[in-house]
Amino acid sequence: MRIGIIGAGAMAAALGTRWAAAGHELMVAGRTAGKADELARRWGGRSATVPEVAAFGDVVLVAVRYQQVPAVLAAIGDTLHGTPVVDCTNPVETTHFTLVTEPGRSMAQEIAEATGGHVVKAFNLCEARVWQLDPPMFDGRRLTVPYCGDNAAALELTRRLIADLGGDPLPVGDLRHAHHLEAMAAIVISLLFGGHDPYTVFNLVTTDPGHRHPAQPAR
Repeated sequence: MRIGIIGAGAMAAALGTRWAAAGHELMVAGRTAGKADELARRWGGRSATVPEVAAFGDVVLVAVRYQQVPAVLAAIGDTLHGTPVVDCTNPVETTHFTLVTEPGRSMAQEIAEATGGHVVKAFNLCEARVWQLDPPMFDGRRLTVPYCGDNAAALELTRRLIADLGGDPLPVGDLRHAHHLEAMAAIVISLLFGGHDPYTVFNLVTTDPGHRHPAQPAR
């Protein structure tokens, strides 16, 4: 799978490193060219501009701070129209740990409307170090990863990407539920800022180590 990654921070590095190890082809763009170049070398991929990365991917990950999203969307233009997009951003200010989006609205919905992409919300509930785990296991159980979106093909690609990390994919509905995932993240972020262990905050795990969701094939 060709994966375009917009962002060169901790989340992009953690997820991209694991996907590169799973055999996917990656292209990355970041605000700092040096960081993007370093990640590309680490992955055996390529660095490029935001529009080039948006045009490259079978699926595109948006992994930037929420403050950078407007500039990223302006750079993307309509390049992502009809493309599966995974959004792991969290529009949470860190003074009172509240959402900066309008009530009932999500950043994922804003990205979908601005780009025309098939946006799926995923990977936003854990700190980057959790995604470095190979696989992400807690008490001998795989981490459950909620995701939501409106497009069946984009949801399937996201399920595969979650499974490639060793997580247990959990579809939680259409893109309207992205608002709830972002609100959950506000709680997680407040706990992390309060000094909680990033490996034990808000761990979602299956109750049965052998459990498999119907949408996930045996490996």
